[in-house]
Amino acid sequence: MFSATQSSKSEFLDKARQAREERKGYKERERAATLIQALVRRFLCRCKLQKQIRKEVDDFFQDVGTTKRNALSIFKIARKLLFIFCQEDKLRFEKLCRSILGSMEVENEPKVWYVSLALSKDLTIPWIKQIKDVLWVSCNFLKKLKPDILQDNKLVTLYLTMLVTFTDTSTWKIVRGKGEALRPALTRICENIMGHLNQKGFYSILQILLTNGLARSRPSLTKGTLTAVFTLALRPVIAAHFSDNLLRSLLIHIMSVPAKWHPILYLVHCIVRLSVQCMATIQTHDLLRKFTLFLSREEQCVDICVCLEGSHTLCLLGNLIHLGYLNEKVLEEEANHFVKDLTDMLSYCQRYVSQKKSNLTHWHPVLGWFSQTVDYGLNESMPLVTKQLQYLWGMPVIRTLFSDVLSKKLETQEPTPPPQPTTSQNNLPVKSLFKRAFQKSASVRNILKPVGGRRVDSAEVQKVCSICVLYQTALTTLTQIRLQILTGLTYLDDLLPKLWAFICELGPQGGLKLFMECLNNDTEESKQLLAMLMLFCDCSRHLITILDDIEVYEEQISFKTEELVTISSFLNTFVYKMVWDGILENAKGEKLDLFHSVHGWLMVLYERDCRRRFSPDDNWLRKDLKPSLLFQELEKGKRRAQLLLQYIPHVIPHKNRVLLFRNIITKEKETLGLVETSSASPHVTHITIRRSRMLEDGYDQLRRLPVNSIKGVIRVKFVNDLGVDEAGIDQDGVFKEFLEEIIKKVFNPALNLFKTTSGNERLYPSPTSYIHENHLQLFEFVGKMLGKAMYEGIVVDVPFASFFLSQVMGHHHSTFYSSIDELPSLDSEFYKNLTSIKRYDGDVGDLGLTLSYDEDVMGQLVCHELIPGGKTMQVTNENKISYIHLMAHFRMHTQIKEQTAAFIRGYRSIINPEWLHMFSTPEVQRLVSGDNAEIDLDDLKKHTVYYGGFHSSHRVIIWLWDILSSDFSSEERAMFLKFVTSCSRPPLLGFAYLKPPFSIRCVEVSDDQDTGDTLGSVLRGFFTIRKKEPGGRLPTSSTCFNLLKLPNYSKKSILRDKLRYAISMNTGFELS
Repeated sequence: MFSATQSSKSEFLDKARQAREERKGYKERERAATLIQALVRRFLCRCKLQKQIRKEVDDFFQDVGTTKRNALSIFKIARKLLFIFCQEDKLRFEKLCRSILGSMEVENEPKVWYVSLALSKDLTIPWIKQIKDVLWVSCNFLKKLKPDILQDNKLVTLYLTMLVTFTDTSTWKIVRGKGEALRPALTRICENIMGHLNQKGFYSILQILLTNGLARSRPSLTKGTLTAVFTLALRPVIAAHFSDNLLRSLLIHIMSVPAKWHPILYLVHCIVRLSVQCMATIQTHDLLRKFTLFLSREEQCVDICVCLEGSHTLCLLGNLIHLGYLNEKVLEEEANHFVKDLTDMLSYCQRYVSQKKSNLTHWHPVLGWFSQTVDYGLNESMPLVTKQLQYLWGMPVIRTLFSDVLSKKLETQEPTPPPQPTTSQNNLPVKSLFKRAFQKSASVRNILKPVGGRRVDSAEVQKVCSICVLYQTALTTLTQIRLQILTGLTYLDDLLPKLWAFICELGPQGGLKLFMECLNNDTEESKQLLAMLMLFCDCSRHLITILDDIEVYEEQISFKTEELVTISSFLNTFVYKMVWDGILENAKGEKLDLFHSVHGWLMVLYERDCRRRFSPDDNWLRKDLKPSLLFQELEKGKRRAQLLLQYIPHVIPHKNRVLLFRNIITKEKETLGLVETSSASPHVTHITIRRSRMLEDGYDQLRRLPVNSIKGVIRVKFVNDLGVDEAGIDQDGVFKEFLEEIIKKVFNPALNLFKTTSGNERLYPSPTSYIHENHLQLFEFVGKMLGKAMYEGIVVDVPFASFFLSQVMGHHHSTFYSSIDELPSLDSEFYKNLTSIKRYDGDVGDLGLTLSYDEDVMGQLVCHELIPGGKTMQVTNENKISYIHLMAHFRMHTQIKEQTAAFIRGYRSIINPEWLHMFSTPEVQRLVSGDNAEIDLDDLKKHTVYYGGFHSSHRVIIWLWDILSSDFSSEERAMFLKFVTSCSRPPLLGFAYLKPPFSIRCVEVSDDQDTGDTLGSVLRGFFTIRKKEPGGRLPTSSTCFNLLKLPNYSKKSILRDKLRYAISMNTGFELS
């Protein structure tokens, strides 16, 4: 009973709810139907109205030209068109604009002028609103139009004309004559219109238009268009009396627009070259000065740069530099602010690039690699932006900015002829060059040396420092055009010497002391002074790198050779102090960059001096550096000692560096177990060599040996022509003979592995060595053998061409290496011919040269192209410098690239290239061939060992030393040394290091009968008892043991004659 009642109640409630929901749904459907009907009616009504209005507008413009429309009718039809305006009304809007502009051209009919409605009390406000709407619609069209399309280009002109006409009263006929009184009121209306456009983004519209029109492969904006854009851009700024906000907009949106293709396209150039009116506007309103002063406020400059980001900041920079180039007066008057602005903008670009470094980077044509949004149009604009930037290091701007430095007159003095040399000109080439230099000029300036006296806090010094900071910042920021900047800064011959003169005058004492104090200070003033030094070093290094020897030594462009000595001494001390005083160990950022600049300039001078001397013998040494202390610190692993050896080893005397080199090798031998000890003996490699096939057997048996085995002990057993083993035990002497014989054979030009240079006959790989089937393996083997000789301290008389040694040492990988500088060491005549092309005043094209090299190779003429397609490319005045360097590089590198690489591979397997970093190229030659100094007979006498009864007081020995010192010339003494040791030069460290030691033995019989010393022979030699007179026999030698075999002559004259004859018959590579 109870459950049934409850169930019927639930059913009742459900039915009621359903009925209520049905009524609600019905009402909603009814309301929706009503709304839809209303929307449809409204849509249909609107369509009808739009159609009606469009028909009315079309009818209005259909009879254009037959009757003059008054301003009111144009106003009414414009109001209707704007009411229904959408994208399909583009043509109608175009007609409206033409109608409005047409009304403004009518003469003497005020009612027709569209602008006359602005004077109506009832229509002023509606007219202002309408013209604002019309002009903003015009702006929106400008944003979308493509100026490269002809029809769009015409529309661009139309809408720009609308904007130009109604933002200024200058073309309004209503203000002429009696209407002049109306000008102020109408001008305020124009300002109101411009303010409205600015609020809606007017400058952004102009920027888009400029970008669309300028960032193209061909120009699509005409002179009139660009004039209109620039006029429109300036009007708001002028109206607002150059307010900060509008100056900011002008700089961000207009002055930062990039361009490409031709100079006609970058904005400032267009303004200047194409429109006298615009240029007059710039000068009248002093825009450059206003831009400069605005940006000189740090917060404004930072704001502009942040808004523009990297590439567009660069575009703004280019436009400002171009304006500065064109306004020399303003540039001179506002130099300090101008320099500060450019420095701040470049610094921002540098920070921007560093912040954008990542693994996902793109290449920028000016700023280098960093993470950026790829804008191909912007990147393609960079060549012209670069042209604008180049004005900064062009002569006019440099002369203006560095006027304080360049105005300094370098004192001159009448030349005094140098003293006459006591020896021939050939022996003193540098003195002869000085003599010619003195004869060349009527007066010579005084040599610039540090004198001091100029206060560093003076305005002049601060200005020069800030300019140097600007150019140094440009060098570190515009990394991809760094060489262009350096070349521009070095173009004026007198800038660098006068900058050096300026540096010499700084501080109380001048020069070094001031800059060393700056290193220990972190003030802004110190940083600027160091930036000046850094700029001087970077530019001077670049200059000396691109000058050839004639320009440096004979013409003495920019610097006198005596000044290079002074500068090198200054740089040498500066770098030494930075290293030895521990400054370099903790150097970071700017200080580290400064060190590399100064060190780079120093090493360029040092390498130039090594190649051809201009400085005194002790110019590079530091007398306050004790080698013993340095070696102690190296043993302890002190950082400053390691850095000194890494960067400026030349401050250490050469002998001490050779000792260090030998110690390094000794330590390696100990590490590898190659030295005899009380507990172990080194592994010995035994080889058997046939006398008749020495090179072939040596190559076959040694080339496959592991490197450590070649570095170790090698024992040689010779087999004679009959196949019989030669008597004797090799205690290094026989191996020395083997090594010398091998080297004599492989370096003999007749084998055609190596050739000799013309003139001084120095060795380098033969370009035609490929006639040997295994020539590259032979070169690698030769490299190993030469390395072994150096490893064991065996000097061999092998004179290498310096360009080849430079490659062996890896100098050709240096940034500052120049092939043309090394070319004289290959062929001095070829060098003179090439450099004559550089100095050729006429048209090089008349010489009929191409970018190729013709060579006679074994009777056949072979044409080598210096670049792909070079034989069809003519050498011109524009590419002649490239031709010279390409030719030099081909002759010294490309032709022998594979041979050199194989030789280096073998050589470096024995000699670690890092060991040679402490030596210059000539010093490495001395390591190979011994010292080129005069033979020290006292040292030789002191370290000579006697056999066969000879002793230091023996009369024959006394005669021998007397003959060598008194009767023989220096050339004959060198021949004597070569006769005994196979090398005409003494060991670098003296005869104490000659192994085996220099020995003299008394012999009684000829070499083929000699069986060694016996008791009888020794006693007879000691007491000068002779079996028979040896006057018919010649002295002989065993070069493998550095042994002189000397008969017991009865007269000094016989000894002199026989010895002279013997050594004269054993010149060149001949070995006893």
